[in-house]
Amino acid sequence: MRWIHAAGRGLLVLVVILTGYVASGARADEGPVGGRGPMTLATAGDLTGYLGSVLEGWNRTHPGEKVTLVELPDSADETHAQMTTDLRGGDRSRFDILNIDVSWTSEFAAHGWIRPLARDRFPLDTFLPPVVDTATYDGQLYAVPYVTNAGLLLYRKDILAKEGLDPPRTWAELEKQAKTVAPKYGLDGYAGQFLPYEGLTVNAAEAVYSAGGSILGDEGERVTVNSMAARDGIDFLARGVREGWIPKQALTYKEEESKQAFQDGRLLFLRNWPYAYVGASAAGSPVAGKIGAVPLPGPDGPGTSVLGGSNLAVSTHARHPDSAARLLAYLTSERVQRQVLTRGALPPVRADLYEDPALVREFPYLPTLRESVRTAAPRPKSPRYDQVSLVVQAIVHDAMTGRETPEAAVRRLARELDAVAR
Repeated sequence: MRWIHAAGRGLLVLVVILTGYVASGARADEGPVGGRGPMTLATAGDLTGYLGSVLEGWNRTHPGEKVTLVELPDSADETHAQMTTDLRGGDRSRFDILNIDVSWTSEFAAHGWIRPLARDRFPLDTFLPPVVDTATYDGQLYAVPYVTNAGLLLYRKDILAKEGLDPPRTWAELEKQAKTVAPKYGLDGYAGQFLPYEGLTVNAAEAVYSAGGSILGDEGERVTVNSMAARDGIDFLARGVREGWIPKQALTYKEEESKQAFQDGRLLFLRNWPYAYVGASAAGSPVAGKIGAVPLPGPDGPGTSVLGGSNLAVSTHARHPDSAARLLAYLTSERVQRQVLTRGALPPVRADLYEDPALVREFPYLPTLRESVRTAAPRPKSPRYDQVSLVVQAIVHDAMTGRETPEAAVRRLARELDAVAR
């Protein structure tokens, strides 16, 4: 599963795609309500196809607690819409377990759609520490981290080697190399995900966090974005477009478009998730063997990434909550978490896997990713996160396209986020 948000809100997609699901919309489990029994697990589209085989392993050994996989659209906006529509149905909900974007935990918990979980049922002490925070709301565990993620700076190590340069650690170094080195080789300098959708919210938050700022505090009840640090972060992005070391084409990029630009050999630097490194390193890629990965730069050294990934939550109206908790523990076991990486190319939440010599040989970016996750920060927590994200992406895009100065953008962010928080 890959969590990528599309721009805006479209019409709700009401057709649920699943294996073995009853056409009338009836629940997959037909037994009485109780602690154990069959379940459904709803997730965004499993693009790598690994999750079905993982669940087959559970079903073989738990014949009385079989889980049916419900695959929703690849777009996280549409997945969010389908999940929330279903959850508002109360005890008519068809979903027992939800694989949710880490930014949705607060919203789902605040609305009472997912149930609190007992911490001692899950191996939380084996996880990378920052990921557990994404699964909590108001001090209570409401989900279990399943997949994590952090942004990395991918770069053309062959080109920097020719120039005798190390990869950039600061914004100034990134800007200089993007301005001076990239044009020598016919490349654009730097890109991220700058279309006004969830990806721009992530890129903007990383710039603000790296500059020492924040967006919201107190579980979304306090707006903290009106600061010099936030202005500096937004100015970094806007200046890149204005000066040309961020190409204007990047204002249309989501994850896939930016990955393809880098993979095709059109970019010197790219901010993206680790899956882009895997794709660009695959056999047949024009840049295979020519790329490296380092933590995102900041003003004075390594910056701060936003935590990505997904958490597993149990619906308040799950018919078999004990089976659901048992499945969550299974999916976060060492064996399954290893498959998350090797079969799904997704970053696991268990810390020890990042030091496994065999895995590091296969996935050389793991040590860098572990450090990026360790120092990463969650997106702004808010029960109204979808509205928060829409405000951030719209205003930051205006600043990057020159319709608003960074100073005016920060003031507008403070006003509009304050209206959302009330």
